[in-house]
Amino acid sequence: MLWLVLFLPAISLAQRSEPMFSAITNTVLPPDYDNNPTQLNYGVAITDVDGDGDLEMFVAGYNGPNLVLKYDKQKKRLINIAVDNRSSPFYALRDRQGNAIGVTACDIDGDGREEIYVLNTNNAFSGRATYSDKLFKFRNGRFEDLLNDDINEHRDVANRMAGRSVACVDRKGSGHYAIYIANYASGNVGPHSLIEMDVAASDLSQGVIALSNVAEQAGVNKFTGGRGVVVGPIVSQTLSDVFCVNEYGPNFLFRNNGDGTFTDVAQQAGVEDPMQHGRGVALGDFNRDGKTDIVYGNWNGPHRLYMQLNNRKQKFKDIASQKFSMPSPVRTVMTADFDNDNELEVFFNNIAYRGPSANRLFRVSRREHGDPQIEELNVGEASEPEGRGTGAVATDFDGDGRLELLISHGESAAQPLSVYKVNQGTTNAWLRVIPRTKFGAFARGAKVVLYTKKSGPHTRIIDGGSGYLCEMEPVAHFGLGKDVATSVEVYWPNGRSVARPLEPSDVNTVLEIHYPRDEEEVTPTVEIECGHGFALNDNGRCTDKDECMQFPTVCPSDRPVCTNTYGSYKCRAKRRCNQGFEPNDDGSACVAIKTPMLANFSLPSLLPLLLQPRLLTLGGRGLLENASARAFLSGCSLSLCYHLFLPIFKLNYCSGHCLLPFLTLSTAK
Repeated sequence: MLWLVLFLPAISLAQRSEPMFSAITNTVLPPDYDNNPTQLNYGVAITDVDGDGDLEMFVAGYNGPNLVLKYDKQKKRLINIAVDNRSSPFYALRDRQGNAIGVTACDIDGDGREEIYVLNTNNAFSGRATYSDKLFKFRNGRFEDLLNDDINEHRDVANRMAGRSVACVDRKGSGHYAIYIANYASGNVGPHSLIEMDVAASDLSQGVIALSNVAEQAGVNKFTGGRGVVVGPIVSQTLSDVFCVNEYGPNFLFRNNGDGTFTDVAQQAGVEDPMQHGRGVALGDFNRDGKTDIVYGNWNGPHRLYMQLNNRKQKFKDIASQKFSMPSPVRTVMTADFDNDNELEVFFNNIAYRGPSANRLFRVSRREHGDPQIEELNVGEASEPEGRGTGAVATDFDGDGRLELLISHGESAAQPLSVYKVNQGTTNAWLRVIPRTKFGAFARGAKVVLYTKKSGPHTRIIDGGSGYLCEMEPVAHFGLGKDVATSVEVYWPNGRSVARPLEPSDVNTVLEIHYPRDEEEVTPTVEIECGHGFALNDNGRCTDKDECMQFPTVCPSDRPVCTNTYGSYKCRAKRRCNQGFEPNDDGSACVAIKTPMLANFSLPSLLPLLLQPRLLTLGGRGLLENASARAFLSGCSLSLCYHLFLPIFKLNYCSGHCLLPFLTLSTAK
């Protein structure tokens, strides 16, 4: 019987769970020439295209027209409203000549309606393209391209570089958005771009919208193989930061400096992940500690789940399990609570590349005192092992409170779009929140925090671009399971906020939260319930209670050291550790202190750097010409020493020098 005991744990949780998705393509979007043509499609963005308050899906068509899919409530199916009719207000959106790949939407001019940016890559993998991008604005009763109108044609602002993802960022918190373009550079041709309205040169009363590329002044005009982009308050509290996963180079984490400029802090944060060839990327708060975590897929490389820490030594930690990190030809990555069970899922959309490659789904569940639990689920009919997946989005287009999944296909083979419904959680409660800017547009980049009675706070960020080539719905979708929502807080990119209590009647509805007037930001007149571990501050916002300070004897005598955590606390035993070590979370053992620099380099990648002749000198200063070596050695100003024992030598990492027997390395000044 021993073999049976050993075999049982190996049975996949995905095999034992019920399938999450069922196909509904033939019901809501059957393949046909007008609505779901068999063509190469790429990115998908969700916005209100026709201005009626409902959300539509804009699909980037590569060798065919772009599509705008609207749910017809009477027919109960999706209809393409960008029809082949020049009298249609949506005709220009088709842009049959463009090879569209990435798409995003946001309000760039402050009129309360989102513009749509489409990235085209005609005849180019990298560098210069033969056809410009499009920035569509609704005016004069139809959509028109701003980049090539009489004003901007002479300003030479239209992006003519081959790129991948695009995203929207309110870099100054003004409610006016800029378009971040992750171009794919060829040498020194094709840096990342950042296009926004030039307020001084524009006259909105006369319909004049002048655009400028401000990437250089904002500090983001980098040359790299740009791939995925995601925007939100990542390392900032409310300001919009930008995270980029790149190919043939390190990732970028652009921290917003508060004045509209950015500083790349990926190296300090430990998320550079060089030469891993990132693709899809998304944000989430998986352990519900109020900090933004990052999840992304590397092309046939290890997928990452970077949990942000409350630790000055190490900003992010990769907690991906072996199954989660398993390499695949990944495209879009998204986070959502598909079954409304109060926990986030992560969906990996793979492309059939040199053989079948099924899509995958994981549930990431919070644990009280430890890293989140990662469980692979049965993705059901959305596995698509032969699918040429290039993009995916989730939205509730039929209004039943459960998210639908739409997947686009292309690149290596023409395939129609596919649509899936969720089978699980049909009786679970939910709440959807839509924050608005001061102009009335969707507040991309805003942070929404929902407090509950049992499970504490849940955080969502209104998407400005994520997945891969895509932009998710401008809605904070919360699954409640059987929990009770007590209050909701919204934080805009400029730091303004609103808090409001929730009534039982708010459950299973869509709430719109408007930008606060000055008098609305005072303490609410109605009592707000924050839930366990939180209390109201003087401004009427829910804040973490410090149980360790409030109750000094809360921990038992065998674990007397109390550490406050977000919404709770943890106790550990007293333990003293030698230099270079620190107690683990429960105080049961001493573990080596890691630095972000050392953690990013494995032994195989470290040895070539240390043994290159032009990086080392005998007893002198090495000229660090290799970028990876500079990244590794840039942390050598620490006052403590760390020892790395390798098979052939001992590396002492300390005090501005990295010492080897007979060899000395020092950072170039």
